[in-house]
Amino acid sequence: MSATAVPEGFGELRLGGDFVKANGPLYESFEGDAYRLGFRVEKRHCNTMRICHGGMMATFCDMLLPITAIRSVETLGERFLPTVSLDIDYLAPAPLGSWVQGQAQVLRSTRSLVFAQGLVTADGEPVARVSGVFKIGAAFAPPRAGGDGG
Repeated sequence: MSATAVPEGFGELRLGGDFVKANGPLYESFEGDAYRLGFRVEKRHCNTMRICHGGMMATFCDMLLPITAIRSVETLGERFLPTVSLDIDYLAPAPLGSWVQGQAQVLRSTRSLVFAQGLVTADGEPVARVSGVFKIGAAFAPPRAGGDGG
C-alpha cells in the first residue's frame, strides 16, 4: 500500500465542518457494527521530528469518540456532542506516512451526557488511549450528499 493510500472500505468523512476539512481529511469505515475513523499522517500533521503532532492526535481523538456515538447510538444521530472532557494517553509515536485508525465504544449515554473510550493505532500499533465525556447538545441538520456536513 502506498504512503498516501486509504485502506479499502474507508470513505471520506462528511461531518465536522471547516476545521476538520483544514486538518483532515478523515475517513470512516463501517464493518458490521464496528465503526472506525482514520487518516494518513501527512507532513502538515507532523512536528519537527516527523511524527504526528500531539495536537493533531488530540483533534482526531476528539472526533473519534463523539462520531462513534453519533454513528452507533440511534437517538444521537442528529445531535451535536460538544466535549466536556477528553483524556488522552499517548502511547507511542505515529510517524509520517503511517495510517492512523481509531475504534471506540460508548460506555454510557444518559439524557444529557455520553461517556466513551477508544484506542488509536498507527499501522496496527497502539499509539493513543482516549476517554471522554460529551454533552448531548442541539440537533443539527444531517449532511447532504456532497455537502459540507458540518
